[in-house]
Amino acid sequence: MPGTALASPRTDSLDLDLTPAALAMVWPGVGRAHEALAVPGIRLAHGDALVSVELATVCGSDVHTATGHRPGPVPSVLGHEQVGRVLATAGPVRAVDGRRLEPGMRVIWSVVVSCGRCARCRRGLSNKCSSATKYGHEAVHHEWELSGGFASAVHLKRGTGIVIVDDETPAGVLAPASCATATVVAAIEAAEQITPLSGRTVLVTGAGMLGLTATAMATDAGARVIVSDPSAERRAAALRFGAAAVADPTRPSGSAGSLKRVLAAQTRGRGLCDVALELSGAVPAVTSAIASLDTGGVLVLVGSVSPSAPVQLDPERVVRQLLTVRGVHNYTPAQLQRAADYLATAWRRRPFEQLLGEVFPLEQIDAAFDAARALGGPTPAPAATGSPRAAAGSPSGSVVDAPASDRALALFRPPASESDADRPTVVAPVAARIGLAPSAIPHAVPTPHPDRDRTGRRIHPAD
Repeated sequence: MPGTALASPRTDSLDLDLTPAALAMVWPGVGRAHEALAVPGIRLAHGDALVSVELATVCGSDVHTATGHRPGPVPSVLGHEQVGRVLATAGPVRAVDGRRLEPGMRVIWSVVVSCGRCARCRRGLSNKCSSATKYGHEAVHHEWELSGGFASAVHLKRGTGIVIVDDETPAGVLAPASCATATVVAAIEAAEQITPLSGRTVLVTGAGMLGLTATAMATDAGARVIVSDPSAERRAAALRFGAAAVADPTRPSGSAGSLKRVLAAQTRGRGLCDVALELSGAVPAVTSAIASLDTGGVLVLVGSVSPSAPVQLDPERVVRQLLTVRGVHNYTPAQLQRAADYLATAWRRRPFEQLLGEVFPLEQIDAAFDAARALGGPTPAPAATGSPRAAAGSPSGSVVDAPASDRALALFRPPASESDADRPTVVAPVAARIGLAPSAIPHAVPTPHPDRDRTGRRIHPAD
């Protein structure tokens, strides 16, 4: 349950005691187990908020950091995909849609904290703020211990894009909105700034969580979507997310099921696409996406977030064929709002809920990471809840590989009850997220520090 409702005064800061103490799982470095950190109190600066975590999902980048494949500060609280409820605010805090946050509201929030003042922010590039900090990516320090999603509560800094969400959408659908879903919104908007997707042929390379989300969104926007992925299970999942056809990039060019043949069949022999959304980060996928573009085509690169071998791009072809190449990294608060708006209805017609895999309590975070490491290679992500019954009763199926940009442990979970029978279901293993939810941990109830009154105003002896 959310904590006690508090007035939110216009003060420079608000000191809060947390009873019981909030719990953060601190990553101390490669090869070391997470350590529990009790946080008995925090100071909210003006414009900050404290949010209890309902569910956090494990992104592939979290696994990369924990296994040493991606640099990260030590010690830190990982996690940047989560959903929770407001416990307290310091001063009036507004959501992206302008509503004032109140205790008990269910929210998701952006991975980036932006200043709103630098040249990039003024240009509308708050996702690349010159002084940005990121949830789950910063070193733990005294002023910001609750800085990542793998905790029972998160301290949201001023400059965070906060989106109010409904109570009906499942937590496992909402949590990845702060990463995969909002990023796909940004990618599709980048393409549509050049050409509308409606009536166009769109190639999606990579059918991990990003690719499946892009498939659903582009299809819902009126596009004919072809998905290319080497995994048969993922190709099957892509069809259930709305793909018109799927291709196996490992098949020889021109053979049945190859990208060239599938594109030709779907475009009346043209064999080219209008838009390519590259979501895997794999060099061969980038190369095939470039080669598949028709005149006036748009390529949006999303998955290439790590150093890789150079990819050849003929500038003459770009010029003569009027090609556009765009990169997308992170997203704006408005795009996070649009991601939440999309999921509020899409989860009922697309099997997003099935992308949440096995469930672990927050205290068993290492079990989720160990499961991913035990696979010995690229994989999608697991999920965790603090409910022992839910954890014990969550069936799982096969594990499948994920593209480089979307690795972690992917476990399939079929519908949990009869009431789910009318929802779309996935009948083959697909890329997923492992969840971590501290629901078994009593949520911290914030109370003003003893030297403040119940409004948070500092008490002076003269009072």
